[in-house]
Amino acid sequence: MKVGFIQFDPVFGDIEGNIDTVKRLADSADADLFVLPELFNTGYLFTSHEEVAELSEEIPGGRTTEALSDLSRKKNAWIVAGLAERSGKNFYNSAVLVGPDGYRATYRKIHLFFEETVWFNPGDGEFQVYDIGGCTVGIMICFDWIFPESMRVLSLMGADVICHSANLVLPFCQDAMKTRCLENRVFAVTANRTGTEERGGKSLSYTGKSQITGTRGNVLFQAGEGIEEVGIVEIDVNEARNKEVNEYNNLFDDRRTDFYSALLKDNK
Repeated sequence: MKVGFIQFDPVFGDIEGNIDTVKRLADSADADLFVLPELFNTGYLFTSHEEVAELSEEIPGGRTTEALSDLSRKKNAWIVAGLAERSGKNFYNSAVLVGPDGYRATYRKIHLFFEETVWFNPGDGEFQVYDIGGCTVGIMICFDWIFPESMRVLSLMGADVICHSANLVLPFCQDAMKTRCLENRVFAVTANRTGTEERGGKSLSYTGKSQITGTRGNVLFQAGEGIEEVGIVEIDVNEARNKEVNEYNNLFDDRRTDFYSALLKDNK
Protein backbone atom coordinates (compact mmCIF):
# COMPACT_ATOMS: atom_id res chain seq x y z
CA MET A 1 0.00 0.00 0.00
CA LYS A 2 1.01 3.63 -0.37
CA VAL A 3 1.30 5.76 2.77
CA GLY A 4 2.14 9.43 2.98
CA PHE A 5 2.07 12.76 4.76
CA ILE A 6 1.09 16.31 3.90
CA GLN A 7 3.45 18.93 5.35
CA PHE A 8 2.61 22.63 5.29
CA ASP A 9 2.45 25.83 7.35
CA PRO A 10 -1.07 26.26 8.79
CA VAL A 11 -2.35 29.79 9.28
CA PHE A 12 -3.63 30.27 12.81
CA GLY A 13 -7.43 30.50 12.98
CA ASP A 14 -7.97 30.08 9.22
CA ILE A 15 -9.79 26.77 9.26
CA GLU A 16 -11.22 27.06 5.76
CA GLY A 17 -7.91 28.19 4.30
CA ASN A 18 -5.99 25.36 5.96
CA ILE A 19 -8.50 22.79 4.73
CA ASP A 20 -8.21 24.25 1.23
CA THR A 21 -4.42 23.94 1.41
CA VAL A 22 -4.71 20.24 2.28
CA LYS A 23 -7.16 19.71 -0.58
CA ARG A 24 -4.79 21.43 -3.00
CA LEU A 25 -1.78 19.42 -1.91
CA ALA A 26 -3.71 16.14 -1.89
CA ASP A 27 -5.18 16.81 -5.32
CA SER A 28 -2.07 15.75 -7.20
CA ALA A 29 -1.07 12.94 -4.81
CA ASP A 30 -2.05 9.28 -4.80
CA ALA A 31 -1.94 7.25 -1.58
CA ASP A 32 -4.04 4.78 0.38
CA LEU A 33 -3.33 6.59 3.66
CA PHE A 34 -2.52 10.25 4.30
CA VAL A 35 -1.41 11.66 7.66
CA LEU A 36 -1.79 15.39 8.39
CA PRO A 37 -0.12 17.46 11.13
CA GLU A 38 -1.38 18.02 14.66
CA LEU A 39 -3.99 20.81 14.88
CA PHE A 40 -3.63 21.19 11.12
CA ASN A 41 -6.82 23.19 10.72
CA THR A 42 -6.38 25.80 13.47
CA GLY A 43 -2.68 26.27 14.10
CA TYR A 44 -1.07 25.54 17.44
CA LEU A 45 -0.18 28.60 19.50
CA PHE A 46 -3.40 29.41 21.37
CA THR A 47 -3.42 32.41 23.69
CA SER A 48 -6.75 32.08 25.54
CA HIS A 49 -9.48 29.66 26.49
CA GLU A 50 -11.81 31.76 24.35
CA GLU A 51 -9.73 30.95 21.27
CA VAL A 52 -9.77 27.26 22.09
CA ALA A 53 -13.54 27.32 22.51
CA GLU A 54 -14.06 29.30 19.30
CA LEU A 55 -11.86 27.12 17.09
CA SER A 56 -12.62 23.68 18.52
CA GLU A 57 -15.19 21.49 16.80
CA GLU A 58 -17.38 18.56 17.62
CA ILE A 59 -16.27 15.19 16.25
CA PRO A 60 -17.72 13.84 14.03
CA GLY A 61 -20.24 16.56 13.10
CA GLY A 62 -17.79 19.44 12.75
CA ARG A 63 -16.90 21.09 9.45
CA THR A 64 -13.32 19.80 9.45
CA THR A 65 -14.27 16.16 9.93
CA GLU A 66 -16.94 16.54 7.25
CA ALA A 67 -14.46 18.14 4.84
CA LEU A 68 -11.90 15.39 5.48
CA SER A 69 -14.56 12.73 4.94
CA ASP A 70 -15.43 14.32 1.60
CA LEU A 71 -11.76 14.37 0.64
CA SER A 72 -11.39 10.71 1.64
CA ARG A 73 -14.28 9.75 -0.59
CA LYS A 74 -12.85 11.75 -3.47
CA LYS A 75 -9.37 10.25 -3.09
CA ASN A 76 -10.62 6.77 -2.06
CA ALA A 77 -8.09 7.00 0.76
CA TRP A 78 -7.88 7.02 4.54
CA ILE A 79 -6.86 10.19 6.38
CA VAL A 80 -5.56 10.77 9.91
CA ALA A 81 -5.56 14.44 10.91
CA GLY A 82 -5.11 16.46 14.09
CA LEU A 83 -7.65 19.04 15.26
CA ALA A 84 -9.02 20.66 18.41
CA GLU A 85 -12.10 18.81 19.65
CA ARG A 86 -14.98 20.19 21.70
CA SER A 87 -16.96 17.66 23.73
CA GLY A 88 -19.44 19.28 26.08
CA LYS A 89 -17.40 21.58 28.32
CA ASN A 90 -14.15 19.74 27.59
CA PHE A 91 -11.56 20.39 24.91
CA TYR A 92 -9.07 17.87 23.54
CA ASN A 93 -6.07 17.84 21.25
CA SER A 94 -7.41 15.08 19.02
CA ALA A 95 -6.89 13.21 15.79
CA VAL A 96 -9.59 11.79 13.57
CA LEU A 97 -9.53 8.79 11.29
CA VAL A 98 -11.78 9.04 8.25
CA GLY A 99 -12.12 6.84 5.20
CA PRO A 100 -14.06 6.54 1.96
CA ASP A 101 -17.17 5.68 4.01
CA GLY A 102 -16.73 8.64 6.35
CA TYR A 103 -15.77 9.07 9.99
CA ARG A 104 -14.23 6.07 11.75
CA ALA A 105 -12.57 7.04 15.04
CA THR A 106 -11.12 9.71 17.33
CA TYR A 107 -7.94 9.61 19.39
CA ARG A 108 -7.50 12.18 22.18
CA LYS A 109 -3.86 12.99 22.93
CA ILE A 110 -2.73 11.31 26.12
CA HIS A 111 0.62 13.03 26.70
CA LEU A 112 0.10 16.79 26.53
CA PHE A 113 3.08 19.07 25.85
CA PHE A 114 3.88 22.54 27.20
CA GLU A 115 0.85 24.88 27.31
CA GLU A 116 -1.42 22.21 25.88
CA THR A 117 -1.83 21.34 29.56
CA VAL A 118 -3.47 24.77 30.01
CA TRP A 119 -5.81 24.65 27.02
CA PHE A 120 -6.78 20.97 26.70
CA ASN A 121 -8.01 18.10 28.82
CA PRO A 122 -5.71 15.06 28.74
CA GLY A 123 -6.97 12.16 26.65
CA ASP A 124 -9.44 9.95 28.48
CA GLY A 125 -9.32 6.81 26.36
CA GLU A 126 -6.83 4.02 25.78
CA PHE A 127 -4.78 3.59 22.64
CA GLN A 128 -6.66 1.71 19.92
CA VAL A 129 -5.86 0.19 16.53
CA TYR A 130 -8.05 0.15 13.43
CA ASP A 131 -8.32 -2.19 10.47
CA ILE A 132 -8.49 -0.05 7.33
CA GLY A 133 -8.45 -2.98 4.93
CA GLY A 134 -5.19 -4.77 4.37
CA CYS A 135 -3.51 -2.73 7.09
CA THR A 136 -3.98 -2.02 10.79
CA VAL A 137 -3.14 1.49 11.96
CA GLY A 138 -2.50 3.04 15.34
CA ILE A 139 -2.69 6.75 16.09
CA MET A 140 -0.60 8.98 18.30
CA ILE A 141 0.00 12.73 18.46
CA CYS A 142 3.30 14.59 18.68
CA PHE A 143 4.72 14.34 22.26
CA ASP A 144 3.37 10.80 22.58
CA TRP A 145 6.54 9.76 20.74
CA ILE A 146 8.79 10.46 23.73
CA PHE A 147 7.02 7.78 25.78
CA PRO A 148 8.09 4.41 24.33
CA GLU A 149 5.00 2.81 25.86
CA SER A 150 2.85 4.59 23.26
CA MET A 151 4.23 2.79 20.23
CA ARG A 152 4.83 -0.42 22.14
CA VAL A 153 1.18 -0.68 23.18
CA LEU A 154 -0.04 0.10 19.66
CA SER A 155 2.37 -2.43 18.20
CA LEU A 156 1.38 -5.14 20.68
CA MET A 157 -2.24 -4.48 19.69
CA GLY A 158 -1.36 -5.27 16.08
CA ALA A 159 -0.63 -1.93 14.43
CA ASP A 160 1.31 -2.19 11.18
CA VAL A 161 1.57 1.56 10.65
CA ILE A 162 1.70 4.25 13.32
CA CYS A 163 0.03 7.47 12.17
CA HIS A 164 1.80 10.28 14.00
CA SER A 165 0.34 13.77 13.64
CA ALA A 166 2.80 16.33 15.00
CA ASN A 167 3.76 19.97 15.56
CA LEU A 168 7.37 19.33 16.52
CA VAL A 169 9.49 22.11 17.99
CA LEU A 170 12.23 19.94 19.51
CA PRO A 171 14.90 18.38 17.23
CA PHE A 172 14.83 14.82 18.58
CA CYS A 173 11.75 13.05 17.25
CA GLN A 174 12.81 12.20 13.71
CA ASP A 175 15.89 10.34 14.94
CA ALA A 176 14.02 8.74 17.83
CA MET A 177 11.39 7.32 15.48
CA LYS A 178 14.09 5.14 13.94
CA THR A 179 14.45 3.37 17.29
CA ARG A 180 10.72 3.30 17.95
CA CYS A 181 10.13 1.54 14.62
CA LEU A 182 13.11 -0.77 15.00
CA GLU A 183 12.18 -1.95 18.50
CA ASN A 184 8.59 -2.65 17.46
CA ARG A 185 9.12 -3.64 13.81
CA VAL A 186 6.45 -1.25 12.55
CA PHE A 187 6.17 1.55 10.01
CA ALA A 188 5.50 5.14 11.11
CA VAL A 189 4.31 8.23 9.27
CA THR A 190 5.21 11.40 11.17
CA ALA A 191 3.39 14.36 9.64
CA ASN A 192 4.93 17.56 10.96
CA ARG A 193 4.20 21.19 10.14
CA THR A 194 6.51 24.02 9.13
CA GLY A 195 6.72 27.73 9.82
CA THR A 196 6.83 30.00 12.85
CA GLU A 197 3.91 31.22 14.96
CA GLU A 198 4.24 34.46 16.92
CA ARG A 199 1.26 35.17 19.13
CA GLY A 200 0.69 36.65 22.57
CA GLY A 201 4.34 37.61 22.95
CA LYS A 202 5.47 34.02 22.32
CA SER A 203 7.10 32.38 19.35
CA LEU A 204 7.33 28.74 18.26
CA SER A 205 9.22 27.46 15.21
CA TYR A 206 8.36 24.05 13.80
CA THR A 207 10.98 21.67 12.48
CA GLY A 208 9.34 20.24 9.36
CA LYS A 209 11.21 17.14 8.15
CA SER A 210 8.10 14.99 8.13
CA GLN A 211 9.23 11.39 7.92
CA ILE A 212 8.18 7.91 6.88
CA THR A 213 10.18 5.37 8.86
CA GLY A 214 10.57 1.70 8.01
CA THR A 215 10.45 -1.40 10.18
CA ARG A 216 14.25 -1.60 10.49
CA GLY A 217 14.68 1.99 11.57
CA ASN A 218 15.38 3.06 8.01
CA VAL A 219 14.18 6.45 6.77
CA LEU A 220 12.05 5.79 3.71
CA PHE A 221 11.31 9.47 3.06
CA GLN A 222 12.04 12.74 4.82
CA ALA A 223 10.66 16.13 3.80
CA GLY A 224 12.57 19.38 3.78
CA GLU A 225 12.73 21.58 6.85
CA GLY A 226 10.66 24.57 5.79
CA ILE A 227 8.74 23.68 2.65
CA GLU A 228 5.29 22.52 1.65
CA GLU A 229 5.65 18.90 0.67
CA VAL A 230 3.72 15.68 0.13
CA GLY A 231 5.71 12.52 0.76
CA ILE A 232 4.46 9.10 -0.35
CA VAL A 233 6.11 5.69 -0.09
CA GLU A 234 4.91 2.26 -1.12
CA ILE A 235 5.35 -0.24 1.73
CA ASP A 236 4.95 -3.97 2.21
CA VAL A 237 2.74 -4.25 5.28
CA ASN A 238 3.87 -7.85 5.83
CA GLU A 239 7.25 -6.54 6.99
CA ALA A 240 5.53 -5.23 10.12
CA ARG A 241 4.00 -8.60 10.89
CA ASN A 242 7.25 -10.50 11.17
CA LYS A 243 8.77 -9.87 14.61
CA GLU A 244 11.57 -12.41 14.16
CA VAL A 245 15.04 -10.94 14.71
CA ASN A 246 16.73 -14.23 13.88
CA GLU A 247 15.95 -17.93 14.27
CA TYR A 248 16.30 -17.65 18.05
CA ASN A 249 14.80 -14.24 18.88
CA ASN A 250 11.38 -12.64 18.53
CA LEU A 251 10.82 -9.01 19.54
CA PHE A 252 7.55 -9.70 21.31
CA ASP A 253 7.87 -13.33 22.41
CA ASP A 254 11.19 -12.63 24.14
CA ARG A 255 9.80 -9.96 26.43
CA ARG A 256 10.23 -10.85 30.12
CA THR A 257 7.08 -9.13 31.37
CA ASP A 258 7.41 -10.59 34.86
CA PHE A 259 10.40 -8.26 35.33
CA TYR A 260 8.64 -5.13 34.07
CA SER A 261 6.44 -4.43 37.10
CA ALA A 262 7.92 -0.95 37.56
CA LEU A 263 6.16 0.09 34.36
CA LEU A 264 2.85 -0.29 36.14
CA LYS A 265 3.73 1.86 39.12
CA ASP A 266 2.42 5.39 39.48
CA ASN A 267 5.35 7.68 40.35
CA LYS A 268 3.17 10.59 41.41
